[in-house]
Amino acid sequence: MTTHPDPAVRETPGGLPATPAEPFAATVAPQAGPVDPAARPGEPVHPESSRPVPAADWAHGLDTVPRAVETPEELQPYAELGLRDDEYDRIRQILGRRPTQAELAMYSIMWSEHCSYKSSKVHLRQFGEKAPPSDRLLAGIGENAGVVQVSDELAVTFKVESHNHPSFVEPYQGAATGVGGIVRDILAMGARPVAVMDPLRFGAAEHPDTARVLPGVVAGVGGYGNCLGLPNIGGEVVFDPCYQGNPLVNALCLGVLRVDRLQKKEATGPGNVVVLMGARTGRDGIGGVSVLASATFDEGSEQRRPSVQVGDPFMEKLLIEACLELYDAELVVGIQDLGGAGLTCALTETAASAGTGMRVWLERVPLREASMEPQEILASESQERMLLVVAPDKLEAVLKTAEKWGVWATAIGEVTAPSPDGRPGRLVITWRDQLVVDVPPGSLVDDGPVYARPMREPADLILLQADRAETLPRPSTPEALRETVLRMIASPNLADKTWVTEQYDRYVLGNTVLAQPEDSGVIRIDERTGLGVALSLDGNGRYARLDPYHGTKLALAEAYRNVAVTGAKPIAVTNCLNFGSPEDPGVMWQFAEAVRGLADGCLELGIPVTGGNVSFYNQTGAAAIHPTPVVGVLGVLDDVASRVPMGFVPRTGGDHDQLFLLGETHVELSGSEWAWVTHEHLGGIPPQVDLGRERQLADLLAEAARVGHLSSAHDLSDGGLAQSLVESCLRRGVGALIAVPEQFVGGSMPFVFLFSESAGRALVSVPRGHEKAFTALCAERGVPWEFIGVTDPAGGALEVRDQFRIGLDELSAAHTATLPRLFGGSEPAESAAPTARASAAVQVAAPPVPPAAEAPVQPAPVTPAEPAVATPAAATPPAPPAEATPADDGASSPVPAAGSPAPQAAGAPAAPADAEPAVSGEPTAADAAAPAATDPSPGTDAAQPADGGTPPAEAEPQRVDGPEATAGSDSGEAGPTAAPDQR
Repeated sequence: MTTHPDPAVRETPGGLPATPAEPFAATVAPQAGPVDPAARPGEPVHPESSRPVPAADWAHGLDTVPRAVETPEELQPYAELGLRDDEYDRIRQILGRRPTQAELAMYSIMWSEHCSYKSSKVHLRQFGEKAPPSDRLLAGIGENAGVVQVSDELAVTFKVESHNHPSFVEPYQGAATGVGGIVRDILAMGARPVAVMDPLRFGAAEHPDTARVLPGVVAGVGGYGNCLGLPNIGGEVVFDPCYQGNPLVNALCLGVLRVDRLQKKEATGPGNVVVLMGARTGRDGIGGVSVLASATFDEGSEQRRPSVQVGDPFMEKLLIEACLELYDAELVVGIQDLGGAGLTCALTETAASAGTGMRVWLERVPLREASMEPQEILASESQERMLLVVAPDKLEAVLKTAEKWGVWATAIGEVTAPSPDGRPGRLVITWRDQLVVDVPPGSLVDDGPVYARPMREPADLILLQADRAETLPRPSTPEALRETVLRMIASPNLADKTWVTEQYDRYVLGNTVLAQPEDSGVIRIDERTGLGVALSLDGNGRYARLDPYHGTKLALAEAYRNVAVTGAKPIAVTNCLNFGSPEDPGVMWQFAEAVRGLADGCLELGIPVTGGNVSFYNQTGAAAIHPTPVVGVLGVLDDVASRVPMGFVPRTGGDHDQLFLLGETHVELSGSEWAWVTHEHLGGIPPQVDLGRERQLADLLAEAARVGHLSSAHDLSDGGLAQSLVESCLRRGVGALIAVPEQFVGGSMPFVFLFSESAGRALVSVPRGHEKAFTALCAERGVPWEFIGVTDPAGGALEVRDQFRIGLDELSAAHTATLPRLFGGSEPAESAAPTARASAAVQVAAPPVPPAAEAPVQPAPVTPAEPAVATPAAATPPAPPAEATPADDGASSPVPAAGSPAPQAAGAPAAPADAEPAVSGEPTAADAAAPAATDPSPGTDAAQPADGGTPPAEAEPQRVDGPEATAGSDSGEAGPTAAPDQR
């Protein structure tokens, strides 16, 4: 039922019950809430006129603003919520009194490390200060996600975020809701989500807890993304003991929108209605950002499972379609997703960004649990929710659209004007007509503490860098070299990841051109022109541990190169910076160096950082993870038909391609995969990176792809040339004959040729007849090249002359057996979840009248104005007719409109083995026949984290306050003039 009450004819007994703390300037317009019957229609109601009520008169111990004024000495659990003494004192100073319970919860959330970026702002401002000029950037640091223009009509938005701590506590739901959250960030920018990616890092592959965490995380990523109908086109799976107890689960989403449909989050227009749309609010996720994500793990971490959100991908799918239809009809003034910090973040960010205020009736929020208190409603991180700002005359259309798609939509408040003296408006929240929150929204978003924390180079770094891997014994005979190749390609980090990727749908929607295990995921975004984008995510914790500045540049260079080898032009960067505790000076030094390296690197490459995320406190006790900056690079392909795959191309009639190694190879083994797998060694200086050479290589590859000089291209990184040769051979079953160049003949130099991890290199195959033109182009672009052999389609082996010959069957057996052996054979590990069927989509999103125990709260004894609300009309509402499905972009739509409001369930039949991607993506048989993901469920037992002490006590950080040290959003990197936090 959809109701549209006239609030002007309803009574409000007593109005607001007390005088809020000064200053107070907000007025309450009659269009969206209760009014004083004595007031004439259209006149504001001033809460100041209400009578004060003694604290003893308040029923049920509700902590209201008047009670907070009358009980200034009441003790509050601010330390348990993560606030320091000085931060609590500052809150009292801002409010002129102690905060209420609800206000304290809000400040603890918004001033947490996760939301406020209080330890990283002073460093992140470099991304704005050093940003290269770009005429493509439509929205950048400080927004929900970066938006870059890729044609006259189309733009793409992309962003990567972390969901690390929840994924350790509850792997399935932690990973699933990480995907859901980043998808809503993209949706909030006005885009249709079209693809996801997931860089994942776990502890040692053989560790028992890895067998608990990894299957759940993979099932969560696949289960949520598959149900949404989004292809998973790339990512990483990395194992290292430093991630034991602190897995890194990062998620990226890519969206497409018309240039003129970009959405904003600002709550502009006093009198506009604030609408909460999506799932009902429950207790899941309370304390997720302030307690779980802003502290180190300890022996009590297994008790934090209630802080993990619970996802419903079917509701999210319906929410996506509803929002896209609202955008097409131009019914939305502003929009913000609800993820970390929930309603608190959405209300304060939308109001603060516009300088307005808000009046919110909290009892109108649809609840899953009737006993929830105001602070719980404000702190809940229940998923699949969006906050909309809507003009009053368009409210009915918004509610009808929500009802059509079977999602809850409720008018919970209104936008109020700034103060007449020019000060921003205030956020005023009542619970059953009792004032529980009265705060300036900017104080939560922009005025949080900013710290210049102590920094110190780790004491062991000098000794670590002196212990060079180049001095380790290395193979020098053909037999030893052959054995090394087989051992390396079977090691967990270099082994085939099909066990993981087969649980993801990579070709749904029909626009995937390249996907895992290719160097980059490539998506067609315009069927009419063939326009597409390429995306890659990369990071190397070992390199960053040895040298965080150059290690971060190496991550940027690898992601840039991975995009370039497909023939795309890199244009923009996102990042997810995963580090230990900022209270450790050594960690802060690593972080500062990594940020400096990324900012300098982007300036050298000429591509801007569009946004990203910082994840601190990734450590158990005193044991921090390796600094792990994950860098994502986006590139543009004018026509995806000209993309270059990584696999050698089969030729008929004995024909073959010529193989060239681009770039220079040096004796660089420190931090390499070989040093770790063979010797468990980490030390030395990582490979040197020359971003000028990287840019030259990218320009060469783009031009060579455009004119048809390349049959395949594959970057060289972990595992060196040997790994690239094996992957290129196995991709399409084509052998190769390789000759070791003269400078690498003798002793252990053939090993260096095959396993060095020097940067700035690529392996390319060139069709016969193109080699002279290609080498001339290399000379013109200043890129060194070396002819190293030919493909051998009929040989069925990888042969390095005078060293070894290994059949493709033997290579494949070694490469593919590792993950199934470790995690459960050829089938994905089972991890039970609620059964999900296609028919359940509408039932979940449109529940029938709930039982009394879970019914939405009915306000009593007072009767506030009945909210305008769209609720499901029946237990199973009919699906919208096909013609009513919102067309994304009309006739030239870059992405097909959804064919049905209900997504395909995880248990639906897989695509037939002969299925092809949209534009010949050359999938292997395993790609085409990927089975649907299992329906796992939460409920696995949490494991004991590793024991450890607390970080060493350090000097108090220097406080940095003032306008230049503030930033403007939950996780947004600000521009050059405002200190950025990462969004």
